[in-house]
Amino acid sequence: EYDGDRNAEGERHGYGKARLPNGDTYEGQYEHGLRSGRGTYRFKGGALYTGNYLQNRKHGKGIFFYPDGSKYAGDWVDDLRQGHGEYTYANGDIYTGEWFNHKRHGQGTYVYKDTGSKYVGRWVNGIQEGLGELIHLNHRFKGRFLNGKPLGRGKYIFDFGCEQHGEYVQLEQEKEGEEEEEASLPVEPKWKASEITKLTPWTPQGEKPPSP
Repeated sequence: EYDGDRNAEGERHGYGKARLPNGDTYEGQYEHGLRSGRGTYRFKGGALYTGNYLQNRKHGKGIFFYPDGSKYAGDWVDDLRQGHGEYTYANGDIYTGEWFNHKRHGQGTYVYKDTGSKYVGRWVNGIQEGLGELIHLNHRFKGRFLNGKPLGRGKYIFDFGCEQHGEYVQLEQEKEGEEEEEASLPVEPKWKASEITKLTPWTPQGEKPPSP
């Protein structure tokens, strides 16, 4: 069903309201029969999108409310979350930063609601990877991340005015005879501390260990 403006060719053009065969509804701008411009699309399953469209696709600025209570507000390209945006997850966590191809990608900040901790740094395909900082209530960790885990040189900075330098090392998994056939669980990288110093400027590339 459609109720709204049409052009000389009879296409939906201008402002209109539509009910789709699957039960979804759309109210907003049309150009030559396609959703283009600002509009609000309500999904039968409870989701809702309000924002810009280009030729039937979410494109430009828009807010998407998901049925689980989560919400994304930001840039869209060709129906995908892409550009800059903020995603509030159902558990209260919030990510603010860059997106590419529907995933967290680029520079961004993720705040964990339960602990109040936050990660500030690089993301690749939705996972923490590259230079980053994990900030907790009374200390923080600066270093590199790989597959969402810290790996390699870094340092812990404590609010009372000192730092612990060291590195996260990926330990080899110990094999035990016949159990080798079983799928091995990923081993958490282990922190090896080297020294404690006063607060120092931190350079990730070619870092020289500070003198004790």
